[in-house]
Amino acid sequence: MAAFLYVGVTSGGKQVKGEIQATSKNEVISLLRKKKVRTISVKPKPMEIKLPFGGGVKLQDLGRFTRQFAAMTSAGLPLVQCLDILANQTENKVLASAIQSVSAEIQGGSTLADSLAKHPKIFNQLYCNMIAAGESSGNLDGILVRLADYQEKANALRRKIKGALSYPIILAVVAIAVVIIMLSFVVPTFAAMFQDMGGQLPTPTRIVMQLSDFFRNYLVVIIIGVIILAIAVNMYYKTEKGRYNIDKLKLVAPLFGNLERKSAVSRFSQTLSTLLTSGVTILDALSITAKTAGNAVLEKGLLKTLEKITGGLTIAEPLKETGVFPPMVIHMISVGEKTGDLAGMLSKVSQFYQEEVDAAVDAMTSIIEPIMIVVMGSVIGGILFAMYMPMFDMIGGIG
Repeated sequence: MAAFLYVGVTSGGKQVKGEIQATSKNEVISLLRKKKVRTISVKPKPMEIKLPFGGGVKLQDLGRFTRQFAAMTSAGLPLVQCLDILANQTENKVLASAIQSVSAEIQGGSTLADSLAKHPKIFNQLYCNMIAAGESSGNLDGILVRLADYQEKANALRRKIKGALSYPIILAVVAIAVVIIMLSFVVPTFAAMFQDMGGQLPTPTRIVMQLSDFFRNYLVVIIIGVIILAIAVNMYYKTEKGRYNIDKLKLVAPLFGNLERKSAVSRFSQTLSTLLTSGVTILDALSITAKTAGNAVLEKGLLKTLEKITGGLTIAEPLKETGVFPPMVIHMISVGEKTGDLAGMLSKVSQFYQEEVDAAVDAMTSIIEPIMIVVMGSVIGGILFAMYMPMFDMIGGIG
């Protein structure tokens, strides 16, 4: 099917325009006639050139859209009218274009869930399945509120983790930049002075001068090597085996592993609880949760769990075999299954681990900050000390 842009007039004399999916112009005219719209013009939608950068939709933008959508549907506004208003006021151009397309699809007879599913880079499986559950149950506004709550919590969790990682990364970049500047510009100045003086230089000074020569001669090669290494790691991560191995390494990495594990458990509990509360079946909910887990190790474990519970087992035992979930979480899930309140128990687990993530972020920051300061001070101080050693020896000789 192709996209067509149309302009028409309703039976009340109001001019309308929009986008609709159809196989031909005649089909567009037929679809519009069924909606009592007289066609003025129909033309194929021109091809859009999308640049590979700056065209994403942030979780914050999607959460704001969902929250506003929920408020409008609760007020009793028709879906198409809600989407048209949101498309006009949304600042993100990619999201606005997608909303317009969804509105046109609905006018063409599609359901909201099916229309959203045609934009998988913006509306993932979790989003579309929850919307489908809301449409079938007649509780779309309630589902949209749950979705907005979920996205806001997920965005808050992501921001906490990014905040925890950004500080040590900034310190490391600053330290590396200072060392490169010193080795490239400061040390050569001292080296020229020491060569004019003559005599035997101390071993630390000679080592630093050799490092300076190495950086000056091979700086371009080092930069190219780092870029090639980054590209190679990125390509390896895109493979199934590479993603699994790197995600497995994240779970056991010193300092960061504890945070990754707790955030994975919190994300899993929150996602599964939201889906179950929205009326999605346990099998569909586990499948969607696996695909949106954000960690290949957890995803593989959830898919194995899905296979085993299809055969009649409970959820708790297969989850224990993944090695990701702590015993306390497994026990709470088991209790939730026995009491018939799995969604409520998962919500409590999610809330508990969100607090654990906050504590882990604070603990990691408090540990990394002094370590980075000590490392930076040792490296920079060591270089300066090595450069001043010949001066100390010279002053001692004069004495």
